[in-house]
Amino acid sequence: MESTLSTLIEAAEKGDGSATEALFTALYSELHGMARRQLARQGSGISLSVTTLLHEAYLDMAGRTGPRFPDEARFMGYAVRVMRNLIINYARDRHAQKRGGMFVITSLDVDTMESSVNERELSEIGEALDRLAKVDPELAEVVDMKFFCGFSFAEIAAMRNLSERTVQRMWQKARLYLHQELRADLPV
Repeated sequence: MESTLSTLIEAAEKGDGSATEALFTALYSELHGMARRQLARQGSGISLSVTTLLHEAYLDMAGRTGPRFPDEARFMGYAVRVMRNLIINYARDRHAQKRGGMFVITSLDVDTMESSVNERELSEIGEALDRLAKVDPELAEVVDMKFFCGFSFAEIAAMRNLSERTVQRMWQKARLYLHQELRADLPV
């Protein structure tokens, strides 16, 4: 299975549209699970369906030009970043004042208020992850794989050919960086 995926990734990198489609089909169930987890993390404030998110991600990925994917882990990391950015953009568009997003029907139901998506926080997290990717792309990939894909430390270690302890240290380092970045963005 791994050699088939590697072959498909290599062919997709060379611009073979049918290979891109075959790769997406081969990884559909795994990508579907990732999309479901990403939407679940956002709470009930996002009205995107899992299938819509997954298909939007496919359209984005199929039309991309840029860095190569040497393995499945890099491909999945890229897929997660695409989905994360789609969710952030969806939240921004939904709340944009020029589209009437400032008019929201509210209730005093505390549970609904606590689970709603905070577009500003979501945007700040996305920007902090983008800054981390510029400083240390490997740390950003670990965050994407752990937080957004839901992979365990052992799974990440196996995909990246690292020890589990190394992945845990990378996770801690990335969390510290993101904590500092997000605290620096908070108003005093």
